[in-house]
Amino acid sequence: MILTVTPNCALDVTYTVDALRPDTVHRVREIRRRAGGKGINVARVLHAVGARTLAVGTAGGAAGDEFTRELRKADLPGELVPIAGETRRTTTVLSTTDNAVTLFNEPGPELDTREWAAFVDAVRGLVGSADVLVCSGSLPPGAPVDGYAELLGLADGIPTVLDTSGEALRAGLAGRPSVVKPNAEELFEATGLAEPIEAAANLCGAGVGAVLVSLGPEGLLACTESGVWQAKPSAPLSGNSTGAGDAAVAGIALELARGGCWPDVVRRAVALSCAAVLGPLAGDVDLDHYLRELPAVRVQRP
Repeated sequence: MILTVTPNCALDVTYTVDALRPDTVHRVREIRRRAGGKGINVARVLHAVGARTLAVGTAGGAAGDEFTRELRKADLPGELVPIAGETRRTTTVLSTTDNAVTLFNEPGPELDTREWAAFVDAVRGLVGSADVLVCSGSLPPGAPVDGYAELLGLADGIPTVLDTSGEALRAGLAGRPSVVKPNAEELFEATGLAEPIEAAANLCGAGVGAVLVSLGPEGLLACTESGVWQAKPSAPLSGNSTGAGDAAVAGIALELARGGCWPDVVRRAVALSCAAVLGPLAGDVDLDHYLRELPAVRVQRP
């Protein structure tokens, strides 16, 4: 079982418009709402490919009630810790003319010390049954800055994956994650180094087992103690890239649970990431494309 942890869940709202232009009125062609947050998206992808997964998150207020209903509607196994604040919303605007994606992410409700302790206890009670622990997304206001280090420390002998940014990433390194998955911008922010391999090696030196860097259309760069690999899609894709990084994390966790080697890890991560670009919403994947892309991903030494 792969346990995903999302301290700052969100009700995702996606607007589809013909084109996004400033200072104009837009007619929304379609509105879709669903339970989201990075770890929830990871669990959704894992569930879609038939992997056993359980999502731990938070929910509060009217938005939290809707979030809970949407999670159940998706038949996604989850354990939600109740909080007093209102679950945040994230708004995505998808422009169909150019496939541009614009996101508005609310910071989320503030957790008090009792709510954070209850969240940690929920993870502690479940991680013993997990094969991989995935910690994803931002920390909510009120959570300790080293909150991810605390959560990662609950894992006993299983692989762990950390996908966050900024101070939460830097402080989370103390939890010695098996894998961190920043994008190029987040990696630069964490290290101050512009060259991805050098920056990834810097994080490995800080106690990370491996650094897998999202490079957008150029795929994924893996810097590990066994070597460096880059996995690239077989062909360029256009679509909704919102959940591509979360799908990559799902692929990483899935292959780690299977005990795969690093080339297999990055291959599966890129194949699922590509399949997510073709999905309508974050957490969706085109399963047919995933199965076609998996053997076609190009894995090489950079």
